[in-house]
Amino acid sequence: MGSGFSHNELKPPPSEPGLGDLPEGCVASVLVHLDPPEICRLALLNRAFRGASSADFVWESKLPPNCESVVRRVFDDFPSSLCKRDIYSRLCRQNSFDGDTKKVWLDKSTGRLCLSISSTGLAITGIDDRRYWNRIPTEESRFGMVAYLKQIWWFEVDGEVEFPFPAGTYSLFFRMQLGRSAKRFGRRVCNSEHVHGWDRKPVRFQLSTSDGQEAISQCFLNVSGKWVHYHVGDFVIQNPNTLMKVKFSMTQIDCTHPKGGICLDSVVIYPNEFRERLKCV
Repeated sequence: MGSGFSHNELKPPPSEPGLGDLPEGCVASVLVHLDPPEICRLALLNRAFRGASSADFVWESKLPPNCESVVRRVFDDFPSSLCKRDIYSRLCRQNSFDGDTKKVWLDKSTGRLCLSISSTGLAITGIDDRRYWNRIPTEESRFGMVAYLKQIWWFEVDGEVEFPFPAGTYSLFFRMQLGRSAKRFGRRVCNSEHVHGWDRKPVRFQLSTSDGQEAISQCFLNVSGKWVHYHVGDFVIQNPNTLMKVKFSMTQIDCTHPKGGICLDSVVIYPNEFRERLKCV
């Protein structure tokens, strides 16, 4: 007597193909069109996506086209054995150069280049005279230090940077705060008691590039108690294969009155489309 079932009828039905059955090459061809955070999230799905997310051609499309020039400018000894994904990861860190006075990094989501110049990398009138300026350590700066102006008559800050910027439009800002912040009982407080003189005359900002671009702007400094990005101007990079020198300045020269109570953190250069992210003036 038999059970009434044949040998073939006892076999489980064949499973339908899933995402894990996709060839890595096909997956990589899709990943190349996604943003880096999306690629990293999809790499957690399965082995095929994890392998495809490591493909060099996927990450090469996220790196700046002049990546080699950027690496040469920032690093003295960059590992030549890194894959494109690891190069991208390394460049997304805040990498210091020029004696730790500057930092450069790629925005993790877009791969666009950002750059910051510390107050120690700027030429500040009277900075070495403790009657006028102090260097203050703080966690609120990516450099761990800001320049605090107690009082001065002649306020002038100048700086420059030479860098192989990738093609695009960039905006330059001074990052400053009226008042001196500190922590009290674990909470952030800002002392604006010594802020004075900034409402008498606007601050004048200037920018110029080695290929002849210029920008001039001015504004009153009237926002106390928080860090503000003051927009100086924009410049355009058309040839990323050459070094672009950018000079900039900030002045408030009026010897009829003193001014003080301001913290100068840094100058930052961001892709123009990032302006909406910033609380800029």
